[in-house]
Amino acid sequence: MKHILIIEDDAAVAKGLQEALKGEHFSTTHANTGEKGLNRARHEAVDLIILDLILPDMNGEDICRKLRSDGIATPIMMLTSKAEEMDKVLGLEIGADDYVTKPFSIRELIARIKALLRRQSDLRTELEDFSFCDVNIDFRKLEATKGGKPIRLSVREFEVLKFLILHEGQLVTRDTLLNEVWGYEHFPTTRTVDNYILSLRKKMEDNPAEPKHFLTVPTAGYKLVVQ
Repeated sequence: MKHILIIEDDAAVAKGLQEALKGEHFSTTHANTGEKGLNRARHEAVDLIILDLILPDMNGEDICRKLRSDGIATPIMMLTSKAEEMDKVLGLEIGADDYVTKPFSIRELIARIKALLRRQSDLRTELEDFSFCDVNIDFRKLEATKGGKPIRLSVREFEVLKFLILHEGQLVTRDTLLNEVWGYEHFPTTRTVDNYILSLRKKMEDNPAEPKHFLTVPTAGYKLVVQ
């Protein structure tokens, strides 16, 4: 049974989520403050985190940053009452894997949760590991190293990386990445793809300003070259 951590200060929203998730055969834990949620996410076995953006003691963006900086790759579903596009872009750029605006449909939320968990499982199949230069990626454990030192990647970064690896040497457009990796229609902008590529360059290229592996194809998209 998959276990989901809900970090949400609104008791009614949290209760509704727990009941809905129980009906879909998920187990849940609830934290009503950011500090409690951060502690649970760090020390408990969790398959997915539902994270409210606005909490009484810290915001969801800070929690997301802290978890990713700790090397925790657990999928994160952000909840917010804000609908501005820039909020969505920022949330996804700091390591969230999906973003739902309140009020939301429970059915849609459940579908997105299942999709996130399915994609996480898929990451461990097809391609189990891959290496180039001094970079090693283990998709079974969702671990990566460069020069023997750990690289901290979110699940979404692993997904983008794996898609590029499976299409090594081929042009991959921004729209293709959005459709195949994020997998749903209403996504902020292709700028988010650019920022994920930039993040992978910073973590894996010897000189991110002059990349040799994550190449830009002007006006078209990107290409991974490992030779």
